Amino acid sequence: MSGVIQVARNSRGRDLAVGDVHGHFSRLREALERVDFDPVHDRLFSVGDLVDRGPECEDVLDWLDQPWFHAVQGNHEALAVSHVRGEWLDYALYRAAGGGWFLDLDEPSQARFAERFAQLPLALEVDTAQGPVGLLHADCPLLRWRDLLPLLRESPIPEKIREVCQWSRQRLKDENARGIDDLRALLVGHTPLREVRVLGNVWHIDTGGWSNGHFTLLDLATLEVV
Repeated sequence: MSGVIQVARNSRGRDLAVGDVHGHFSRLREALERVDFDPVHDRLFSVGDLVDRGPECEDVLDWLDQPWFHAVQGNHEALAVSHVRGEWLDYALYRAAGGGWFLDLDEPSQARFAERFAQLPLALEVDTAQGPVGLLHADCPLLRWRDLLPLLRESPIPEKIREVCQWSRQRLKDENARGIDDLRALLVGHTPLREVRVLGNVWHIDTGGWSNGHFTLLDLATLEVV
């Protein structure tokens, strides 16, 4: 696993970001069609949690194979990896959170998905004309992005760092508007909201497109919802 991947600026088209997908790839495809997404020139960035809960989880590998699609590892991808590696899991909680599709696969299939999920970075940094935009699944554990990057390059990544990046909801709970230094914006998901919520420069973009809400597509160049 690469802790962070830095992505060069897109000089040919748009860079869009989307919140949690949770196995609803048909809905996501429809949302992209509504904004005339062009896979030849445009790119789509995901804040993770591509699987569990929805009916099309097994389509995830096809999406991850697309050169225009980039994702960080969410906590649901991490759960699958932990299962295959024999790490401790609360299996009742995992099934309740939609992991049954994965647990019911045969072992070779589980290994195939987990191998791909393990390759996903914990963070993405995308260059834009207005400055870098970061993506994590849940939150940034430090006040400065440049302090986080060296920790993401450690092997293994410190457990407390990984936990905040993939699981924390503390910023929303505290309504903490401090923001993250060294970034134009940090985009996260993990917590479904009715509308996009911005605290400082941290954008919470999971608006429940996998549930009874809608997929928010955010243009990284303008930080406007498309």
